[in-house]
Amino acid sequence: MYAAQDSSLLTDLYQLTMAACYVGEGLDQRRASFELFTRRLPDNFGYLVAMGLEQALTYLEHFSFDAAQIEALQASGIFTHAPDRFWSLLAEARFEGDVWAVPEGTIVFANEPLLRVEAPLWQAQIVETYLLNTLNYQTLIATRAARLRDVAGAQATLFEFGTRRAFSPQASLWAARAALAAGLDATSNVLAALKLGRKPVGTMAHSLVMALSATEGTEAQAFTAFHRYFPGAPLLIDTYDTIAAAKHLADKLQQHKTELAGVRIDSGDLAVLSQQVRQLLPDVPIFASGDLDEYKITQLKATGACIDGYGLGTQLVTGAPVNGVYKLVEIDGIPVMKEATGKVSYPGRKQIFRCYEEGQVVSDCLGLMAESEQSASSSQRAAVSGQESVERPPDTFTGEQALMQLVMKQGQQLYAPETLETIAQRTAHSVATLPATARQIHDPLSISVEPSTALLNLIAKTQQRRQNSQVMF
Repeated sequence: MYAAQDSSLLTDLYQLTMAACYVGEGLDQRRASFELFTRRLPDNFGYLVAMGLEQALTYLEHFSFDAAQIEALQASGIFTHAPDRFWSLLAEARFEGDVWAVPEGTIVFANEPLLRVEAPLWQAQIVETYLLNTLNYQTLIATRAARLRDVAGAQATLFEFGTRRAFSPQASLWAARAALAAGLDATSNVLAALKLGRKPVGTMAHSLVMALSATEGTEAQAFTAFHRYFPGAPLLIDTYDTIAAAKHLADKLQQHKTELAGVRIDSGDLAVLSQQVRQLLPDVPIFASGDLDEYKITQLKATGACIDGYGLGTQLVTGAPVNGVYKLVEIDGIPVMKEATGKVSYPGRKQIFRCYEEGQVVSDCLGLMAESEQSASSSQRAAVSGQESVERPPDTFTGEQALMQLVMKQGQQLYAPETLETIAQRTAHSVATLPATARQIHDPLSISVEPSTALLNLIAKTQQRRQNSQVMF
């Protein structure tokens, strides 16, 4: 969904200046491992739904710099003292690394890597900005969509209406994709829907009702005119008097003078209005919209609202960000870690081991990749080698499952992109495996993530090595 042109320059300046420095110091080809994770979850989130991997891998496969891009960098004057080899490196650039990741639709918690890049240092560094952009945003949208689906229930129809509120045209495409992959039924974004092989959805705006009623006489005539070109299409009935509009439509239906696939209410007391409309139109689906989120939907359901589906826009595609970070964890086989207060990162290449009891998640262990190879129960640790997909555990599964898998080798994707249906099924099942306390939308209790003994030992050794080196110098 994203045009590959210019994407390699879609990065922060300091990624390029650091890469130039690595070249000058002879470090550019050192093998480095960076992990992308969030240190903490957004407020009132008990989990995250990983999303955006497909776009990340597409970006890495197209990673390159053409002559015009290199000339533009040189003309900036910023790189006057950069080594000459920096320019030849950019001119020949192709991503040569490996990528490990959790599949899209997988639940993750704080400090667990969504993705790890293992590549020459200069390449792994430059790709940071783009990877954070796509995974942070799509993970936010997917998580909100999963929460909305969870509170609305499996039978509710959920439409993504957020294009006009998304932070950019590109963000609107990613938001639509992430929402569908996390369980929403359809999007109003025509471009996104067609690119994703879906049919766009929508009703009408108040402007059509006002324009046609002003020029053709009445709201009823506006409805008739719209149905002349889109027979039976859902109608927006709250422009003037919601109940009067519903009564008119009820009469038309009773007289078999129209068909009606649904009505939408966008304002007023949605609970009361939906109840009244239901009495008038008992067999017509009722849709609601208007800055709805998981909290408002929960409240509507609690007050007995008669709503069959929801249009979800502003609150879905905006909100507190997923503040993912991308940190160096190993270089040339040497574990490294950040120790700044409040921003500690763990050293070493890591794996997530998820523990289940009868199909329910009970805890996670953040361990080292080497531990997966030493496991005595390799049959329970799925996809550690990256040669098979991480399948969802059976509902009665008890044991441990390794979540991260190898998805790209030497710059080449190992698997075809998954369908949105497959990802949505994984999302739904992943959420269903969580305890209710982690799924609640107020003060959730996130799953415990404990570092393994091996990881704790590596942290201690890494800290000690750094302290020793400071004493030496």
